[in-house]
Amino acid sequence: MVKKIKFRGLTEEQLKEMTLTEFSRIITARERRTLKRGFTEPQKKLLKKIKEQPDKFHKTHERDIVIVPQMLGAKLGVYNGKEWITVEITPEKLGHRLGEFALTRQRVKHSAPGVGASRSSKHISIK
Repeated sequence: MVKKIKFRGLTEEQLKEMTLTEFSRIITARERRTLKRGFTEPQKKLLKKIKEQPDKFHKTHERDIVIVPQMLGAKLGVYNGKEWITVEITPEKLGHRLGEFALTRQRVKHSAPGVGASRSSKHISIK
C-alpha cells in the first residue's frame, strides 16, 4: 500500500490548484510575508521556465525563493557556491526555501596533525 503524501492535509492535486494567496494562508508567517511582497524578476523568470517546461532540469542561483505548489515535481539545480545540487520538489518541501536543500558548508574532516603541529613532533628520534 503506497502512502499518499499530504501537505497540511491537502493532496498534491489540491495544492497545484491553489492560488498563491490561498497557499500563503497555510505556510509560516515569514514565508507568507515574502510571498506578500512578491517575487523578484529573476524569481519570476524561474517560475515561468518551470511552468513552461516542468520536466526539464533547470539550473538556478535563486536560493531565497519560497517553494510554491507551481514548482511541484520540478527538478532544479541549485548552486551552493561550488557546484549544482539537484533538488527535486516534493510536497514536504513546500513553504521552505531552495537554499535549505543545497547546503553551502560541508562538515570539517580533520586528519592526523602534520609535522610541527604539536610540541611532541619537534623531538623526532634520529634512529
